[in-house]
Amino acid sequence: MGIPHRIKRHARRFLREESGTATIEFVLLFPAIMWLFFTAVEVGVQMTRTVMLERALDLNVRALRLGTLEPATHDELKRRVCEDTLILNDCPNAVIIELTPISRNNWSLPSGAATCVDRTEEIEPVIEFNLGAENEIMLVRACAVLDPFFGASKLVMKLPQDASGGVVIAAASTFVNEP
Repeated sequence: MGIPHRIKRHARRFLREESGTATIEFVLLFPAIMWLFFTAVEVGVQMTRTVMLERALDLNVRALRLGTLEPATHDELKRRVCEDTLILNDCPNAVIIELTPISRNNWSLPSGAATCVDRTEEIEPVIEFNLGAENEIMLVRACAVLDPFFGASKLVMKLPQDASGGVVIAAASTFVNEP
């Protein structure tokens, strides 16, 4: 009995062996299932963050509309929105709120997306915060830049991101200043 014959016999026995087949299936499918799980969790977290930001903005736009926001400043509105949002990490440094009047003559809205925090720069971007006059239509936009819940999520989802790798979420609302 030669060595090639022994190799063939061991190879046939090895190929007929069925133990370990579940391990192979597990190794092949586990990464895909985990990727799907982490993607679902990331989508849920980002959706919750967005909904909570929209809710907090709506609650505080009512205070603006009725004139009960005291003092009526950007910092106070931002503080109250962050207080009502609950789920945003480092909210005061992650959120920018802009308040702009909408002209009823030409109904022109501000161009582009809401201004967001630029985490790559130390200086905050200039924003407009104009309380407007009586019976004027106002647009309130909030933008937050947050770190992804899982670091690999930027490879998974097509969420808008800034230069620092943060996920951008935004909310907007309108109201008419009460007389």
